[in-house]
Amino acid sequence: MEQILSFLESEGVDKTLLDGVRAFRAKYPTEAESAPRVPNPEYYYYGIKTWELALAAILAGKNLLLAGPKATGKNVLSENLGALFGRPVWNVSFHINTDAAYLVGTDTYDGNRVTFRPGPIWLCAAKGGFGILDEINMAKNEALAVLHAALDFRRSLDVAGYEKIDLRPETRFIATMNYGYAGTRDLNEALTSRFAVLDMPVISEENLQKLISRRYPAISVKIRDQLVKLYGELERKAESAEISDSALDLRGLLDAIALMEQGLRSGDALDMCIVNKSFDAYERGLIRDVISARIPADLTRGDVFVK
Repeated sequence: MEQILSFLESEGVDKTLLDGVRAFRAKYPTEAESAPRVPNPEYYYYGIKTWELALAAILAGKNLLLAGPKATGKNVLSENLGALFGRPVWNVSFHINTDAAYLVGTDTYDGNRVTFRPGPIWLCAAKGGFGILDEINMAKNEALAVLHAALDFRRSLDVAGYEKIDLRPETRFIATMNYGYAGTRDLNEALTSRFAVLDMPVISEENLQKLISRRYPAISVKIRDQLVKLYGELERKAESAEISDSALDLRGLLDAIALMEQGLRSGDALDMCIVNKSFDAYERGLIRDVISARIPADLTRGDVFVK
């Protein structure tokens, strides 16, 4: 907690909100049995305004819906919030087979008798966890229906054949959704009304510079700045439909730097982590042209890192 708090203080996040986080942590300390589920994030989310909006919602007892296009840091922020508040995290990735039994729990035979095997939503309620509901707009109606009572003022789960369980006061749910992905749909009003909705912005050049420098402090400033400008150029070309958004991959950019740190030449690293994520040969050529205008393909580890 102290590391991420220090990070937020250095970024200039509102002191009153950070004091609220400290009070929350003092009131709801991390239990020893839940500690392994508290995230230890590899990356921090950059964006003061977004942090302040998210913290205000969590401290007010609200559930949070992070909505926005690809590569805006929704999952990074979700994990960061779990780490900051010291809460165990359960991740639920919604897909066609995610049903109510998986979310809440189901009967199972343990060899001697039938017992209840709790699902991630039940565990969040019982342990005071943060439930990360990833790609919630891909969920089936049946799966979403069981969330309604947990997400509104009732804050409870009623499992057929078992006792009703009330959510612990520190329990929160953080949902994420992308716009326009295959298999997604608009959320119904009943579900949307149960969240405070945060529209996630695209990372700024300044914040991307900070992100890269914090993760790779030995990177050359010149190369870092060229990579940041490259990402911005790919973003603009994706917005204007010159290329698809397959190349607009912030994880891919960071992964490419990691491969360069391991000794791969820059062209090979960027091919593996950005270019080859398009499966259209013509588009790969366009993306490679954008990259080569900024980053020579033959840069070595010594060219990219100064220490």
